[in-house]
Amino acid sequence: MRLKPFLTLLAVFIPAYFVFTPEAVHIPSDLRDALADGAYGSLAGSAGSAEVPEVSAPEAVETAAGTKSIYGEDDRKDYFQMSGDMQTVANSVVSMWKSASVTVGASGHKLQTMNFGDRLNLCPDEKFREQPIGAFCSGSLVGEDLVLTAGHCVKTENQCLDTKFVFGYGVMSSGAEAVTTVPAGSVYGCAKIVKRFLGGEPGSPFPAGQRLGADYALVQLDRKVTGRKPLAINRGAALKKGDGIFVIGHPVGLPVKLAASAKVRDFSKSGYFVADLDTFGGNSGSPVFNTRTKKIEGILVRGDEDFLDSPAGCTTMATYEQTGGRGEDVTKISEVEKYIP
Repeated sequence: MRLKPFLTLLAVFIPAYFVFTPEAVHIPSDLRDALADGAYGSLAGSAGSAEVPEVSAPEAVETAAGTKSIYGEDDRKDYFQMSGDMQTVANSVVSMWKSASVTVGASGHKLQTMNFGDRLNLCPDEKFREQPIGAFCSGSLVGEDLVLTAGHCVKTENQCLDTKFVFGYGVMSSGAEAVTTVPAGSVYGCAKIVKRFLGGEPGSPFPAGQRLGADYALVQLDRKVTGRKPLAINRGAALKKGDGIFVIGHPVGLPVKLAASAKVRDFSKSGYFVADLDTFGGNSGSPVFNTRTKKIEGILVRGDEDFLDSPAGCTTMATYEQTGGRGEDVTKISEVEKYIP
């Protein structure tokens, strides 16, 4: 989605994320406008990003262009609303944070967040309005120490080294607040980028300016992950139009969300497919699963416009008919499976 209204409001925001007073952070849009030092991960679009002025709490987040949206009914669910098998899958989905947004305290690692509704001037009835935001991208555990995400979420080794991979950021029970203090065992650093590709960059098979195509990164963490199982990827028959899929990730840097009831719209594209997933900036890097097999079929990377200005003077989430809008782009798992043991 193109977050122009969002960017205007946010002439001050990050890769889904924040500032104490430190440097401003950015939310890379999809592969179209990934920010070199950002990471909020919007899906599609090319609005660019804005610097975040100093604020009293964490680093402000700014969304670059193109992100995601809602198709038909808003199907997003919190962790506590998921079935047991979906919670098991969600346990291996990771949120990505700027290092400065994860501080060490006596009770654990504190995630520096902001109120979603206040930061974006959301209309009063918008879903998840009172929840915190802070992560800039999403990823999935696909090996003992391997995370799969979008290439525009970690553009350089230095940016990767400045990223914390945090498990367990969610609303775990009804009526509870989101977990924003996590144990040290749930926080990991980046050891190195194992493999990365972003269409449109120098050296890619796409001409300059053409940024549609595959967008992925495989990151080795600083140690093996404990207490969570690597997720299975599809190494067999490919999806086809109409197949059911779902996504788990961190839209707009919110606590982990499941968005189900989606279908493949077009699987004929080179390097990616199009679907009607309910996703947003921050969902970039999220694993997209086959509804039937629960295996990863791709990585969310681009999408439709996320937010719109309301006549009431507040911001509302963009909503389309189930078959409307441009759809959300998902890098095919076949593009990266050979790099995953």
